[in-house]
Amino acid sequence: MSFGIEAAAVTSAVGSLTQVHLRYADRADGVVTTTDPEVISLSGTLSIHGMHLHLSVADRYGRQLGGHLLDGCPGRTTLELTIQEILWVRMVRVKDGTTGYEELEPQAN
Repeated sequence: MSFGIEAAAVTSAVGSLTQVHLRYADRADGVVTTTDPEVISLSGTLSIHGMHLHLSVADRYGRQLGGHLLDGCPGRTTLELTIQEILWVRMVRVKDGTTGYEELEPQAN
């Protein structure tokens, strides 16, 4: 992350994307769609130690799609995103032996 921010949470997101790359909870691989997706919501946390973001979009027909945000979702006409810095907490991610995923373990700064 830049601007000296170590941890943040997404507070709002509006706009459109050229494509969406999402992963569903029960799948290891991602799914890509290119049907003029419009951002409905984006939520989650991000830090210098990793991120966990969920994205919901609607396609040109109004069908909704959502899941874990992966790399490869460039903005189309506009993408307005605001974040709120999280102070006094390190948002560390540690690999969970059961799930195999890096899970959030907030730590005092």
